[in-house]
Amino acid sequence: MNMPLIEGCVDSYASCAAACRAGADRLELCANLSIGGTTPSLSLFRQVRRDFSVPVNVLIRPRFGDFLYSRQELEEMGEDIRRFRELGAGGVVIGALTPEGALDGEALASLMDCAGGLPVTLHRAFDMTRDPVAALEEAVRLGFRTILTSGQARSAAEGKEVLRQLFCQAQGRISIMAGCGVKKENILELYRHTGIRVFHTTGRRGPVDSGMRYRKEGVSMGLPSLSEYELWRTDEEEFRACAEIVHALGRT
Repeated sequence: MNMPLIEGCVDSYASCAAACRAGADRLELCANLSIGGTTPSLSLFRQVRRDFSVPVNVLIRPRFGDFLYSRQELEEMGEDIRRFRELGAGGVVIGALTPEGALDGEALASLMDCAGGLPVTLHRAFDMTRDPVAALEEAVRLGFRTILTSGQARSAAEGKEVLRQLFCQAQGRISIMAGCGVKKENILELYRHTGIRVFHTTGRRGPVDSGMRYRKEGVSMGLPSLSEYELWRTDEEEFRACAEIVHALGRT
């Protein structure tokens, strides 16, 4: 349950390739990481499954924003889960909340039925819950395999005390995977403070400059705060450094 494992959080073929070459044990495949991640395309999933042997978990998140979903959104999520399961996903990554900030047990149980026995990870909707202790117990009851969490903080480094408490509470019943801001500089400290050996990272170091020579000024295709000419991708060297540290924890 707490064997050393590093999961690459990736939203493009290029990032998948870099993470796999650098030693990823598993991928979380998504789209649009710049807005927290959404459900990836079926075509990208097929490419990744075809070309890489690393297990692939798929993020199921229909949109940016909160985790309070309508009936129609939950229907969409269930259909996506069935599709990716049929295509050979290694697992799915989901989350849903009630208006009061608790896990939506009814919605999540329905989505887990759609997974048909695949391993299911509870994503960082967990970090938006009112009571993380209660949310962990609910996740165990529902049958989640893993909780991805920053310890309800802006980064895993800032949330390390809550991560330690969650790891102790879990007692091996569910895997606690530390994510958000995980870097080669803080993995060892996170492990020493929390006991966690399962980590989730993009392995990014900074934006890659676009290959566009002509650049239109004053026009934005999305969030104005994001440049159209900066691409965020997994950096192979950075991810390899993280992977080497995580894999060495098995010898600590």
